[in-house]
Amino acid sequence: MRNPLLENWNTPFGIPPFTKIEDTDFAPALEAALQIAQDEIAQISENPEAPTYENTIAALELARCDLDRVAGVFFNLAAADSTPAREELQREFSPRLAAFASETALNEALFARIERLWQQRRNLALDSEQTRVLYLVRRRFLRAGARLRGGDRVRLKAISERLARLSTRFTQNLLTDEREWFMELAENDLEGLPDFVIAAARAAGAEKARTSPVITLSRALIVPFLQFSPRRDLRERAFRAWAARGANGGETDNRAIAAEILALRHERAQLLGHTDFARYKLETEMAKTPQAVRKLLMRVWAPARRAAEADRKVLEEMMHAEGINGPLEPWDWRYYAEKRRRAEHDLDEAALKPHFRLDRMIEAAFDTANRLFGLEFRRLDVPLYHPDAHAWEVTREGRHMAVFIGDWLARSSKRSGAWCSAIRVQQKLAGDIRPIVVNVCNFARPAGGMPALLSFDDARTLFHEFGHALHQMLSDVVYPSISGTSVARDFVELPSQLFEHWLERPEVLERFATHAETGAPLPAPLMRRLLAARNYDTGFQTAEFIASALVDLAFHEGPPPADPIAREAEVLAEIAMPHAIAMRHATPHFAHVFSGDGYAAGYYSYMWSEVMDADAFAAFEETGNVFDRTTAARLEQHILSAGGRDEPETLYKAFRGRLPGVEALLKGRGLA
Repeated sequence: MRNPLLENWNTPFGIPPFTKIEDTDFAPALEAALQIAQDEIAQISENPEAPTYENTIAALELARCDLDRVAGVFFNLAAADSTPAREELQREFSPRLAAFASETALNEALFARIERLWQQRRNLALDSEQTRVLYLVRRRFLRAGARLRGGDRVRLKAISERLARLSTRFTQNLLTDEREWFMELAENDLEGLPDFVIAAARAAGAEKARTSPVITLSRALIVPFLQFSPRRDLRERAFRAWAARGANGGETDNRAIAAEILALRHERAQLLGHTDFARYKLETEMAKTPQAVRKLLMRVWAPARRAAEADRKVLEEMMHAEGINGPLEPWDWRYYAEKRRRAEHDLDEAALKPHFRLDRMIEAAFDTANRLFGLEFRRLDVPLYHPDAHAWEVTREGRHMAVFIGDWLARSSKRSGAWCSAIRVQQKLAGDIRPIVVNVCNFARPAGGMPALLSFDDARTLFHEFGHALHQMLSDVVYPSISGTSVARDFVELPSQLFEHWLERPEVLERFATHAETGAPLPAPLMRRLLAARNYDTGFQTAEFIASALVDLAFHEGPPPADPIAREAEVLAEIAMPHAIAMRHATPHFAHVFSGDGYAAGYYSYMWSEVMDADAFAAFEETGNVFDRTTAARLEQHILSAGGRDEPETLYKAFRGRLPGVEALLKGRGLA
């Protein structure tokens, strides 16, 4: 029987033929594609002809095409719509793919060809993009151990395979804990909850095949429950379950896995000539050193902690006034912060949320992209991997730019969080290849027939991930390895965080924040109060983030901790973390750090990018028109279309003329 994953996809825009793909197709397709990739690497390394840019570097760029195509489909589905069969395949193939990557990087003949081209680069008549790709390919091989010999090479390969197994296990354990825990609510437990939370709880109960409403560990459901439930006992139970993900003992416990991952990363960094993993990781980032990261984080930590402590006193007094003694606890903060917000800013989430319909916020993101970059979006009637997912063709002046797939609602088969990925990236090496970009979120599922409603934070998440999608859609490079979001980790969040600013613009809210039932626009007084309160509770939000970033940095700087949980506690004590605020991501469920190396020693990058995004949006404000097309064209030219074709500092300076300071960030967060 023919395997649809290995055939030419005669579908609109080359979208994978999802309805034809069975789980049983993935293993043979991955097997075949992996063998093709191995054969292609062997042909390049064993080529008897002298190395040229075309027969070595360009050939390498194309060597994984079949594998990338199959893996792009598989890993997107494994994250967004997991099944037991897909989880088993992840456990089988993740270490094999890691082994293939190691074998490629440690191929002596192949690296010799790359090194020879590097030494001859000034005589090769390369353009700037080719020179950049050659530099990055060589650097990637060096950082993967190309110069190691003997037992060190064998050990490095074993470490890579083991890390792939552990990261997959960490992610799947977390998904299992999130999928299996839920708290049933009796009808009297719903007292005090707004209608949208009750509707989401009933929808979650239906998904769990329960007749009663339930609270799950989906952030889109548990956070509003913690905000609104007057039942302190239920808030505590829900919060403790949320905080305990990955630390419940048994087969899904992630604590020993985290310790082993940290030890292996440290060993790998030392094999590659670095003191520790943090210095290895940051060498290629904008920050360059752990000291630079810590300096930024601590510069913001001090005012954030002061603001949080001032807020804690107020919230604790509110709690005591209700006759509840003792300190404010983490399961109390959101409840009393929401009460205070209603009192001080006259903002009621229940009144606000009907104005943020999911479909209208999607339209708002599309319209903003149109006004800035001239992009147009046409809904496609094509079969996708799940009924929740929808697709659009993206065009500009009649030219096909991308396919965009949005999958926004929470379900038990989807891992938590929000992300942007690409099933196919933009490139010109194998023709004018346009990307297929996916945004995945976990917004609360509405009751049957009702529109999905977002919080303002949810809407910001939608805009954030769409900013990543624009980075992919507007990419305009030749070589796939530098396409789209293939940039330094502490630069990749700039486009996403920058795009969030447009959600807060009155001209966007006036048009798209329309009431779900009446269609009436967001009342002007309510909009003013919403925007005036956008920095409300910023001490809490900043503290929970920085604590996680500092713990991540401490894990990877110096010797690895034998007990990560104890090291986490030490870091929190060193910075005097407020008792009533928990880390945004505690170690056993810190997927950013332990589900792969991407954000390891790099969780700080959101804040590093925030320094730039505040300054970059100021460039639009300075024109007197935040939709200024000239500034948008400059942003596209130097950042969104550029991918990784130059150093981030160079790209940002080309757009803005200089690098920014931290002052814009502090001002933007109300911490100046």
